[in-house]
Amino acid sequence: MKTMMFAVAGLTVLSFVLTSCYKKFDPASYAPPLNIGGFTSTKEIAPGNLVALFSFDGNLLDSVSKTAGTNAGTSFTNGVKGQAMQGADQAYVLWDPTAAVKSMKAFTITYWVNTPVNTVGIAGTVNLSNPTTFWGNIAMFFENGSTATAGKLRVQVASNNGGTPADHFVAKDGLPGLFNSWINIATSYDGVSTFKLYVNGSKVQTDVVNNFGQLNYANTGKMVFGTVHFQTKPSLTSASGSQPWASFLMGSLDEVRVYNKALSDNEINSLVKLEGRGK
Repeated sequence: MKTMMFAVAGLTVLSFVLTSCYKKFDPASYAPPLNIGGFTSTKEIAPGNLVALFSFDGNLLDSVSKTAGTNAGTSFTNGVKGQAMQGADQAYVLWDPTAAVKSMKAFTITYWVNTPVNTVGIAGTVNLSNPTTFWGNIAMFFENGSTATAGKLRVQVASNNGGTPADHFVAKDGLPGLFNSWINIATSYDGVSTFKLYVNGSKVQTDVVNNFGQLNYANTGKMVFGTVHFQTKPSLTSASGSQPWASFLMGSLDEVRVYNKALSDNEINSLVKLEGRGK
């Protein structure tokens, strides 16, 4: 009888030990890691080509170069990831681009924006100024005439390849869903002839300009967030001052990324999906 009692007690102790050693099965912990387009994090997408990244998490710091922009009236608000830059009338941020940005032969710029329809003039988002020309080296903006259901996007890119100035505008009209919610806009140039424009990771425009060639900036000024380069005070270009048909970004800007190559369609789509999930 005593032997049986000891056996039962032993089984009870063994059961307690086993129960305490093994956690309760959690199906979520056995789920495969998130994988989008072959990537599990935005950090895996062309890390060697990322030349600037502004997350606007309570500061104006470029996390690649560790240099900060200068504020002219902007503030911070809730963003896609953490905080974002909040634009306003007459407000913008200026940043001195690094040598890596100035020497780009090709590029991709991608960012998130949440803004109302621009009703008083074009609304610049991300611009790389040129101190001697009317338009900059790169200008991204919402064009005049946009509506809540049919937005207009413009990307202007200049170069001085072979000593011959060249200028091209990528234009896309009639885009739905551009305003009053977070969207991702990206543009790229491959350094040969092909310009692309994306909204929320999907390609909406492709322009081929034969012989445009590698980018070559004879003059590079500051990078501007929140307006175009001739709307700042003072204007960043000697070629023009403020224009009545131009204005400021009244919404929010977040996660501005600059790469020195044209990302692939898959890389851009994956970047948007991962970033939208906080990865």
